[in-house]
Amino acid sequence: MAFAAVAPAALAAKTFVAGKQLSVKKNTAKALRNPIAARAQAVSAPVKTMKVGVVTGKDYLDVMDHARAHGYAIPAVNCTMSGMINACLETAKKANSPMIVQFSNGGGAFLAGKGLKNEADQKAAVMGCVAGALHVRALAEFYGVPVVLHTDHCSKALLPWFDGLLEANEAYFAKHGEPLFSSHMLDLSEESIEENMEISAKYLKRMAAINCFLEVEIGITGGEEDGVDNSDANPEDLYSKPEEIHQVYKALEPIAPGMYSIAAAFGNVHGVYAPGNVKLTPTILGNAQKYIVEKEGIKGNDKPVYFVFHGGSGSSRKDIREAIGYGVIKMNIDTDTQWSFWDGVRGYVAKKEGYLQAQIGNPEGPEKPNKKYYDPRMWMREAENATVTRLLAAYEDLNAMNACAK
Repeated sequence: MAFAAVAPAALAAKTFVAGKQLSVKKNTAKALRNPIAARAQAVSAPVKTMKVGVVTGKDYLDVMDHARAHGYAIPAVNCTMSGMINACLETAKKANSPMIVQFSNGGGAFLAGKGLKNEADQKAAVMGCVAGALHVRALAEFYGVPVVLHTDHCSKALLPWFDGLLEANEAYFAKHGEPLFSSHMLDLSEESIEENMEISAKYLKRMAAINCFLEVEIGITGGEEDGVDNSDANPEDLYSKPEEIHQVYKALEPIAPGMYSIAAAFGNVHGVYAPGNVKLTPTILGNAQKYIVEKEGIKGNDKPVYFVFHGGSGSSRKDIREAIGYGVIKMNIDTDTQWSFWDGVRGYVAKKEGYLQAQIGNPEGPEKPNKKYYDPRMWMREAENATVTRLLAAYEDLNAMNACAK
């Protein structure tokens, strides 16, 4: 697949060097294309050229349809710092494949700095996510692959965070003709499905106006992530029913066709567990697709719903590939990349232990300096390298290696 030529990415932030403001060249404004009309065509004819850099609107939809048509899914990694972001972009370049960089509420607050308290208005989490998005936008194009900017689980209690993110998107859209982020996730799975859909529909209408996509969750993903603990969830709630997934389709499709994805529950669990403790049932997704096709009388598209696989860490390649076959186009990876990041540091410390005990003095002599060993760039790079290795394995599992050439 050839890449589309693009101008340098537009930035919402001003650039300063030595205290002087520099002008940042903006993309030439393009007429907004209708993602809904494009979707109808893309069902039978996925694009041959995907835009590089951050993708939104129709360009984002092109990537999702390309993944569905060619039978792969895109890794979505929760990022809490620039080193993790850079590891994601580096891996995507090596894999020649799209990447989803996403931020959780806690991750956004961490990016803003723990010196800021995240009050009830969620301002610190909002600004941390915005800062992370601008970092990605400044670099993504130069890595030469499509990059999706996304935020993860937002419960009802965190809606002020979601509102702040949408305000940032709307401000960016007013200046640049596209949202700052590609998409956002609402996780109202703890509410009734009726309330879940009522709130989701309200937000989707607002988001569609700026070509921003929505991810919703129904059922419950077990385990614990970013302070949300579903370890004691009713086992029945870990498996969505076709009727429930159809209910989402009926609520959201009339508002903005194809501008949403569904994180349905099929036994998936956040975290990583010993083999046999998690029982995935990907056929739930396939049965739901068939149910919707039948009920809606859909012709020429046997996967009308974009599915998202939450709790992907530790899952077998067999289960992952089966889920992709039923329309999964995105898989979240967090626990495994948290471990890989730490494992890189752990390995470096173990290898260089004798050089990390004092600023001066090491196995080579009592007066030998150790600056080059404790320099944060040294051990952070090892964290990045270990994460790149783990994510390349994820691209293999997701059938996404060299996806941009498909």
